[in-house]
Formats: sequence, C-alpha cells, structure tokens
Amino acid sequence: MKKKLLLCLFLTFLSLFSFSQNFKGGVIAGIATSQVSGDALGGLHKAGLYLGVFTQLPISPISNIKMEMNYIQKGSNNPKISENLVPDISTSYIEVPISVNYYQNEIMCFEIGLQTAFLLNFSDNDLYGPIPNDQSIPFNKVDLGAFIGMNYHLTDNILLNSRISNSILPIRPHASGAIYQLNRGQYNSVLSFTLHYII
Repeated sequence: MKKKLLLCLFLTFLSLFSFSQNFKGGVIAGIATSQVSGDALGGLHKAGLYLGVFTQLPISPISNIKMEMNYIQKGSNNPKISENLVPDISTSYIEVPISVNYYQNEIMCFEIGLQTAFLLNFSDNDLYGPIPNDQSIPFNKVDLGAFIGMNYHLTDNILLNSRISNSILPIRPHASGAIYQLNRGQYNSVLSFTLHYII
C-alpha cells in the first residue's frame, strides 16, 4: 500500500512537471540536522541526507506554490551514549512538503507550508548498534508537520534554502506511555540546509 501511494505521488509530480509550461522544477540536495523531542536528548545533533525534486507554479508576480518530494534522514544522536546509555534514533522518510513562497525582493523569498512524511525505516541504537525493532516502540507510519523557511538566490538557477520544521502530531508514544497536556509523545524537529537547482 505504501509503495502504491508513493508511486502515485511520484507519477502525479512528474505529470505536473512534464505537461504544464507554467510549472518550473528542479532538484534538491543538502543536509538535515534533527532531534526527537521527548527522547531525553537535546540538540540538533543528528545529521542526515536530504535529496529530492520539486515543482512550482506562479500564482502572482511575487509568489508561487511549491511541491517537493524528498528523501530525508531524521532522528537523534547521543554524543554521550557511553555515559548515560540513552539510545539514539535513526529514521528515514519520503516527505512531501507543499508551501506558499513570497518574494520580498529578487533574491530573497520566504516560505511557509505543511508536509506529510511516510516512514521508510527506523531503529533505536545503543552502544552495540541497532536494537531489534520488536524491542523498540514502533513509529507511526505517517508524520504530519509544518515548516517555515527562507530561500536565497545565489544565481538565477541556484538557490539556498534553510528551513525549520516540526511534527504536528507525535511520531510515536513516550517510552513510559505518559501524556501531559500538549506533550503527547515524541516529535521530529529538523533544521535543513539545501541547494535547489531550477532546471
């Protein structure tokens, strides 16, 4: 089911890019730094790949709607795992962000949007490597999030994007199962830096 959904999204993306002259598109490459809120670790210490494609449609002379399809690695990293024995987390997703982009001037653009991410794999990792999944708390298969960001045009075809995003809903429960007001589980927090090449 997951593969069929991803295939449909990819084919929709390709058809938009291929058959409309109003659309522009390109490729994305960069890094994502992340943490998992609620895992007893702090700081964006996890670095991962961020690769994808995008298409955008102008809706006015100074704004557009942008859709992306990205492979992104998220999670958390415990630099003191030998001391406190708190496992770190590795996850990977296919993520589909949709944003509205507003140009402040010819080179600076601000974005705001929502994203849906589909879990590909996950692992909790201790000193000895990945912990078997049947001994870990499973992750939700879908991660819904929101983001804001900024684009800076380095050239007419290359822009630098910096973006901060956060899950809206928990990606999995706390180990204890406890819920306190808005803290209902663990959440992905990501700060990414990517280059977008417009074809």
